[in-house]
Amino acid sequence: MSSSFLDLNNRSLEIFKEIVDTYVETGEPVGSRTISRRSSMNLSPATIRNIMADLEEAGLLYAPHTSAGRLPTDEGLRFFVHGLLQVGALSDFEKEEMARRCQASGKSLTDVLEEATTALSGLAKCAGIVMSPKDETPLKHIEFVPLSSHRALLVMITQDGFVENRVLELGDAVPASVLVEATNYMNSRLVGRTLSEAKRVIEMELTEHKVDLDTLSSKIVSQGIGVWNDSHDKGSLIIKGQANLLSDVNVMEDLEQIRSLFTILDTKQAVKGLLDASIKAEGVQIFIGAENPLFATSGCSLVIAPYHNADEKVIGAIGVVGPSRMNYGKIIPLVDYTAKLVSRMLS
Repeated sequence: MSSSFLDLNNRSLEIFKEIVDTYVETGEPVGSRTISRRSSMNLSPATIRNIMADLEEAGLLYAPHTSAGRLPTDEGLRFFVHGLLQVGALSDFEKEEMARRCQASGKSLTDVLEEATTALSGLAKCAGIVMSPKDETPLKHIEFVPLSSHRALLVMITQDGFVENRVLELGDAVPASVLVEATNYMNSRLVGRTLSEAKRVIEMELTEHKVDLDTLSSKIVSQGIGVWNDSHDKGSLIIKGQANLLSDVNVMEDLEQIRSLFTILDTKQAVKGLLDASIKAEGVQIFIGAENPLFATSGCSLVIAPYHNADEKVIGAIGVVGPSRMNYGKIIPLVDYTAKLVSRMLS
């Protein structure tokens, strides 16, 4: 924290907090007369202008264009969030809504994460993002279910009850007996193993011809392993609710920032890299504006928290991204609660 921030008296800090609160509500430059009317300190506009000048000199405020009002800088917002913010509590409705939307019964892990991200984005009025984990949960059962002579459904059930499905395009006509043989073989190799562990065993046996499978059954097994490998070895990024970012655009500058953010979100690999890094830390993390190079030009912020599996191992992260003037007091506990809710569902 800058030493100049520490030199500010309580009156200056109160005015600064009022400016940030007003900016979060309106998205517009804040003038001294507005603060004079809102503040309970009974200060004249002239006195407030002097205080605002001191705050600007300290690097907490800046004047956009020729406006008489002031806006908080990225550094000012970080100072506000980490030093002055009073984090609110979630309402019972918000908790119940999140719990209702995230019920795990009968849903795959991906479905649960998508539901949680959609609900989070709606309540936060931002875009929701989640990094789904690599599949490291021990497997319970896998099965090839025939859909037609040329297509099959690959169903995998983990020991914690999550179900994932993938459709396989088989090419040649495949008898149901071949799918049964492939199912029996894979189940004999996967009990108590994760997908990656089972994959290594199966690939080794197929390569070294240590398994009594005909050519067609071996092909089906290899194809099934390949489908799961594509989606589960590296985890994936889910983004929901981008339209929420357009619900509170007041000025053209806001719109340009949102367009810039949309471009960033389309480059999923870059965002995935940021979430990968956040998984290594505990608790809610907040990246404001230029604090992270990914959002430096978009004027946006990211609030993110990791979630855990039953072994208390961090396996993913969930959060929101939106304008830097997002309502941090509401969003921080919302992200924290959602991450803990997802963790409970995986335990």
